[in-house]
Amino acid sequence: MSKGPGLFTDIGKKAKDLLTRDYNSDQKFSISTYSASGVALTSTALKKGGVHAADVATQYKYKNALFDVKIDTDSSVLTTVTLTEILPSTKAIASFKVPDYNSAKLEVQYFHDHATVTAAAALKQNPLIDITATLGSPVISFGAEAGYDTTSKTFTKYNAGISVTKPDACLSIILGDKGDSLKASYLHHFDEFKRTAAVGEVYRKFSTNENTITVGGLYAIDHSTAVKAKLNNHGTLGALLQHEVLPRSLVTVSSEIDTKALEKHPRNNDRRIQIKTVSTTSQFGLVDQLLVIEVHSQRRFSQYC
Repeated sequence: MSKGPGLFTDIGKKAKDLLTRDYNSDQKFSISTYSASGVALTSTALKKGGVHAADVATQYKYKNALFDVKIDTDSSVLTTVTLTEILPSTKAIASFKVPDYNSAKLEVQYFHDHATVTAAAALKQNPLIDITATLGSPVISFGAEAGYDTTSKTFTKYNAGISVTKPDACLSIILGDKGDSLKASYLHHFDEFKRTAAVGEVYRKFSTNENTITVGGLYAIDHSTAVKAKLNNHGTLGALLQHEVLPRSLVTVSSEIDTKALEKHPRNNDRRIQIKTVSTTSQFGLVDQLLVIEVHSQRRFSQYC
């Protein structure tokens, strides 16, 4: 692929990941295994509120093709096929779900030294069409996206954004929701290994005159332990501690608190635990079991009646 600008979805992604990635308030159990032949198998069970769900996913890579198949408890099978370099600087992604035959979708991505273009369409009689384009370089890029419904002949979305990226910083501005919202974010790394960083994000919804300001940070205590925190102007404070107990084995503890209600009596205290075991086959044919445990809690406060 080229060394030009990234996809439109990459605009603001680094700041978003620092503010949201690894923060989790659901109960989740996941086991993943990988083989030397390129096959990956993942089993996941999830409890979100009172809803339980589970799925089994497998991934296989062969030359320039990547095959993903996921089977869930709703008896649906999602298949995704990704082909790279079928044409120079081109990637094609096809997906479909059984028994929902109207879910078939095809996406084509083209990468150039000064532009990136994607087009996606549902494979049905009156498809939804999504188009994105990004112009510029890896340092500065301008992008836009649009969605069109051929049934109602209306635009479902049109957004635009700009991104400025340096080795130690990233600035992005996105005009979204058909021009009804504006989000600006800035991420700064304080070390060359990008293990210590600070981020700020401002989001404004014009129709409701609502503003959300969020600041966050990442700090590496040592080579195996890192902490993250975030706070917005509504008083929501999130914190996360992640420790690598063994190579590729992580323990993550996260929590979220409403700081504006700290003086009130606690009504509920929810805890979330995620355990993940990763198995890899070594060159001697041995299987290494890797364990990841994540504990999440979300504390809500309210005043007794």
